[in-house]
Amino acid sequence: MTYKEQIIPERLPQHIAIIMDGNGRWAKKQGLARMFGHKQGVEVVHNITEAAAELGLRYMTLYTFSTENWNRPKEEVDALMTLLVDTIAKETPTLMKNNVRLLTIGDLDRLPEAAHKKFLGCIEQTASNTGLSLVIALSYSARWEIVNAVRKAVAAAQSGVIRPEDVNEELVADLMTTKDIPDPDLLIRTSGELRISNFLLWQLAYSELYFTDCLWPEFTTEEFYKAIVNYQHRERRFGKTSEQIN
Repeated sequence: MTYKEQIIPERLPQHIAIIMDGNGRWAKKQGLARMFGHKQGVEVVHNITEAAAELGLRYMTLYTFSTENWNRPKEEVDALMTLLVDTIAKETPTLMKNNVRLLTIGDLDRLPEAAHKKFLGCIEQTASNTGLSLVIALSYSARWEIVNAVRKAVAAAQSGVIRPEDVNEELVADLMTTKDIPDPDLLIRTSGELRISNFLLWQLAYSELYFTDCLWPEFTTEEFYKAIVNYQHRERRFGKTSEQIN
């Protein structure tokens, strides 16, 4: 029986977040330049997005480019931005066909103008789609997001909109870039690295974590289904006992 056949539709996670790691290492293993890994990684994004949409997943967030990634060599950053623009232009019709809505989180003001415009255009074009919401974390880091939330709270307090005692988990969640997106039920990270790399630190508080040795360009739809099956065999207690949730 395939992993896809083992998935229980009634227990599908509402939101899966993915750290897509290993493009560069995959390319190095093939004796190729790093950009070949990134291009292969784009093909995997296409396949996994179609699989998620077909399953009926409501949200999927992909860690595409972190604020730390701006520190990579300029040639690689420029090539990545060009790849992003080309990919959005190429994939928008597929998103429309699959009823996928594109969303983004991150500091988009840092993007080159062409990339920024392409993303905004695709977001507008797919806004009425009602299937999978594909969230691209772009120029994003969790600490950047938390700092921004603190700044907003301080400004609101200084202007008298809120009092210090008004600050609670609900208020902080509303100040995050993900305020209209449910927290991930499952985080997948490829490439064998066992860390979350400044990604959704607030939102991952009770997410199930799944790590695989597959490099992202090797991550097949069957590996994706395998992670979901693994998730469905876990008991999510949220601080309670097994007896309380059963």
